[in-house]
Amino acid sequence: MEQKTSNYDKYPYIRVSDRADDCFCGWQAIVDEIDRRRNELPQSPQTIVVECYQGVMEAEIVAAFTAKYSKASLILASDAMKTETEINAFFHPDITDDELFGYMTRYSIDSFFDEKKTEKIRANIRTNHPDLLIVIGTGAAFVCPDADILIYADMARWEIQQRFRRNEVSNIGVKNSEERTALQYKRAFFVDWRICDRFKKKLMKKWDYVLDTNDINNPKMITRLLFERGMKMASTQPFRVVPFFDPGPWGGQWMKEVCDLDRETVNFAWCFDCVPEENSLLFGFGNLRFELPAINLVFMHPLELLGVSVYGRFGDEFPVRFDFLDTMQGGNLSLQVHPLTEYIQEKFGMHYTQDESYYILDAADDAAVYIGLKEGVEPEKMLLALKESRLSGQFDAEAYTGVYPVKKHDHILIPGGTVHCSGKNSMVLEISATPYIFTFKLWDWGRLGLDGRPRPINIEHGEQVIQWNRTESWVRRELVNRIELISENDGVREERTGLHAQEFIETRRHWFSSTVRHNTNGGVNVLNLVEGREALVESPSNSFAPFTVHYAETFIVPAATGEYTIRPIGESEGKQCATIKAYIRNND
Repeated sequence: MEQKTSNYDKYPYIRVSDRADDCFCGWQAIVDEIDRRRNELPQSPQTIVVECYQGVMEAEIVAAFTAKYSKASLILASDAMKTETEINAFFHPDITDDELFGYMTRYSIDSFFDEKKTEKIRANIRTNHPDLLIVIGTGAAFVCPDADILIYADMARWEIQQRFRRNEVSNIGVKNSEERTALQYKRAFFVDWRICDRFKKKLMKKWDYVLDTNDINNPKMITRLLFERGMKMASTQPFRVVPFFDPGPWGGQWMKEVCDLDRETVNFAWCFDCVPEENSLLFGFGNLRFELPAINLVFMHPLELLGVSVYGRFGDEFPVRFDFLDTMQGGNLSLQVHPLTEYIQEKFGMHYTQDESYYILDAADDAAVYIGLKEGVEPEKMLLALKESRLSGQFDAEAYTGVYPVKKHDHILIPGGTVHCSGKNSMVLEISATPYIFTFKLWDWGRLGLDGRPRPINIEHGEQVIQWNRTESWVRRELVNRIELISENDGVREERTGLHAQEFIETRRHWFSSTVRHNTNGGVNVLNLVEGREALVESPSNSFAPFTVHYAETFIVPAATGEYTIRPIGESEGKQCATIKAYIRNND
């Protein structure tokens, strides 16, 4: 293991205020603040709307507001929705019958609602508005667009997934909390979250408060002004999102030590260390922490965060992903392939594909990666063997794929269409584009998932995208350790390590024992400290407070930051450190 004692920060946050009182904590404090705000408004009738992201436990909010306002009239947004049967039928082309994959929906929040039911509720509000009306739920601000006080109850994606696993929440408009987690997640990914995000973006400048109910029965609320302050701070200074960790059938033991995780858990396979759509941001208010989805920052300040050219190309999506794959004392990943751009666009409605790379953070002596194909492999023979493996449980991966030993700090490039997997006893920092879940498994070594079910195999998709000309001679020339020295002076060595010409991400590695000067050059940078115990990120113009980063931590430097420096500190001072930096190539 790389570290004897961990200094990895699992709960990084942005300090927005030193005052805990700036964050309203607990339902009593929250409704007291709503009362204060109501007293500033013209007297009745008044309308409070609580718009909820998918996964929010609406019953908790209903109970809190009805306890406070027992004489108020309550409308649940779900009362205006289509029937479950109608919703299922309407969205079926996007949900599909596939085990894993759907189609990125084009629809908006109105698609969940019955026009007649909605208009009846709106007409009743217009003609019989009570002194106080409270509307709660997903789509509440659609059912009642004229709110005197608009509260947005947001929800972190990782917490939603935990609630799926505990059978606590359903998808929008249906009662499916007992459905298998994978199916709930797929539906949320392709439909619910797309629609909620579109609606959220329309509401962001209108809401008065943001509500954090990630911690059940311990809600927190902040004003829109403080939300905007925190977002503005994050858009102009280095920051980290909140990582999350998960076990898997091939998982390892490295992250337990380096990231100081629960030693009793069987293993940890994944860490999402920088996936803003999936990760959270923590805002600090004194000793309180307020959690919200990191994707909000992309929606709120895309130009400052991404830069003009990246925003122009990808819109308000964060196109770079850093995550960990731990197979130390574990097993091989599934043998897999990612789709080509045209395939992912046609079949799933995504704009770009999951081109990626494996940066080897650590490796045992027997570590290896499987990548590309053997010379002379016959596609028909390999595909037949893969399909037969579903019944036989046998497939000789080494007879068909190239196997390459790897060591610490190697970098393996993996453009879409390349058959690959990481072998056992390695610790991979995966640097990739961000279409999230589009991995076509070809062979999974005959094992079951942690749920005891066979893991879905996707040979029918995979055979459509495998690039059969990527054999050993091509792989060695194009994909394995394409290291190019850029410059070396004053204790700093810069190297280009990739990615492949078919991929849109550029990576640079800096070895340094003194100060390294960086510049975002108008585009977002994502970095990880891959060597050294800690380093300090600073602004030459003092535009942001010094930012400490520890070994294996990924951090984001917004495009608006411009110039910044990194230097070793503490135990690393005077020693050689290294960062790997990823950014979007600018062909200009």
